[in-house]
Amino acid sequence: TRDGDVLTEHVVRGGGGSAHSTIELAAERDAAQVQLTQVSTALERHRFALAEKREALDVAQIDAAQAVAAQKAFDTRLAERSEALGRSRVALEAAQGEGERFTESLRILATTVEEAENALDRARADRDAHAANPRPILDVSARDALLAELETARSAEVQARIELETARERVRAQRATADSLKVQLEAERAAAEEAARIAVLRQHQVAAAQRVLAALPAALDVADRSVSQARVALTAAEADRSKQNAELGELRRNESGLRERLGTLNESVHGLEMQAYEKKLHLSTLLERAAEDLSLDEDVLVAEYGPEVPIPLTTEVDGAEVTTESAFVRAEQESRLAEAERKLGHLGRVNPLALEEFEALEQRHRFLTEQLADLSATRKDLLTIIDEIDEKMQDIFASAFEDTKAAFHQVFPVLFPGGTGSIHLTDPDDLLTTGIEVTVKPAGKKIERLSLLSGGERSLAAVALLIAIFKARPSPFYILDEVEAALDDANLGRLLTVLEDLRAHSQLIVITHQKRTMEIADALYGVSMRQDGVSAVVGQRIAERAN
Repeated sequence: TRDGDVLTEHVVRGGGGSAHSTIELAAERDAAQVQLTQVSTALERHRFALAEKREALDVAQIDAAQAVAAQKAFDTRLAERSEALGRSRVALEAAQGEGERFTESLRILATTVEEAENALDRARADRDAHAANPRPILDVSARDALLAELETARSAEVQARIELETARERVRAQRATADSLKVQLEAERAAAEEAARIAVLRQHQVAAAQRVLAALPAALDVADRSVSQARVALTAAEADRSKQNAELGELRRNESGLRERLGTLNESVHGLEMQAYEKKLHLSTLLERAAEDLSLDEDVLVAEYGPEVPIPLTTEVDGAEVTTESAFVRAEQESRLAEAERKLGHLGRVNPLALEEFEALEQRHRFLTEQLADLSATRKDLLTIIDEIDEKMQDIFASAFEDTKAAFHQVFPVLFPGGTGSIHLTDPDDLLTTGIEVTVKPAGKKIERLSLLSGGERSLAAVALLIAIFKARPSPFYILDEVEAALDDANLGRLLTVLEDLRAHSQLIVITHQKRTMEIADALYGVSMRQDGVSAVVGQRIAERAN
């Protein structure tokens, strides 16, 4: 600098050309910084002490307020406890007086009971003596008077016993009340003593808080004076520091400009080095590819295909190929290279196993074609069989439905005398998906839908359809499970008539609780519980028993 100071990256040396060199200013700045740190530390210490004093003051004020509130609450509770204690004493005195009265009453009642017991003993003695004497001739006229006296004496005795027990219960209740009042009085006395002790502690705490409040103004005055002195010193130090910071900022701006220029130069050099390295790397890669793909080294490649070697071009003139030479132009050669690479890409990769793969795929295609032909023939055969089965099923179903319809017309009048019923198909054109509707009309009713019939009528209509199916396509045996449970006696008799007709060519197994149904059976089987709790099957043939 003009003042003779030397500034480098690692050395700062001051010259003697000025009264205040940079080193001196730096030393003064460091000293001011140290002094500022000390003043700031002292200021923070005083601030912390002041904050502690203020917190202590706030705590003391809060404690004092709480103590005053607790004292008032204690006085209130003490007054309430004193009033409750007075009421308890009055109640205790009243209970003691009542106990004394009950004790006197008990003594009187005990005397009365003793006299009654003595009288009873005398009466028993007189009765025994009377029983020992020979019985006189009973005077019927005096018996009523004696009975009346005896009943009066017994009533008086019972009344006396009742009054005695009542008095005893009252005495026990009053004693229990007195004991509870004594316990309550002791508890209130203990609570009053505890409240008095707490009040004394509160008074001591209030006195300590008042002493702290009295000592706080002097401490606050000392802290305020220390803070004022520290603020004055801090203001002077801040001014010195601002001046030194301005000088230091100027030096740092100069340094940052130099560092930016140096960084720009370093980045430029680094970029050039990277470009050179990339060029070398690309060159080595090209040489390696030429050696691997073309088996040519660098010298031969430059000598035969260098930029100075002319490029042979083949053109077609009048149907004949003519070869000419032209100078090397990089743009033209790059365009020729791109066109050749595009054509090569369109050709794709060469597959040496293409013939074998074609033969395998052709064989696979021939096999799949044969399998498809077999499947088509099989599908045609299956469709033919399905059509035949559907036709046969329609014939069988139509025949079975007609037979069931005829049997239903025979069975229904038996179960519903005077009624009419029929069954028909919901979709006669499609027998494989059609449904069956049952129309029933009992005698004297206009109802045709099964849902509007009673429970017994619906059960009987269902049994009629079931019996019609049995008659249309008979089976060796049938199992009926309580089909007549909802029928009355008249309908049950009609159903038994149908069952008698059905049993002529089939065996029936009927689960029932109806006695009349059991009477027409050939054999009965049931379950009975023996005396030892074990179930046993019981069977009986009705025909053998009748014989």
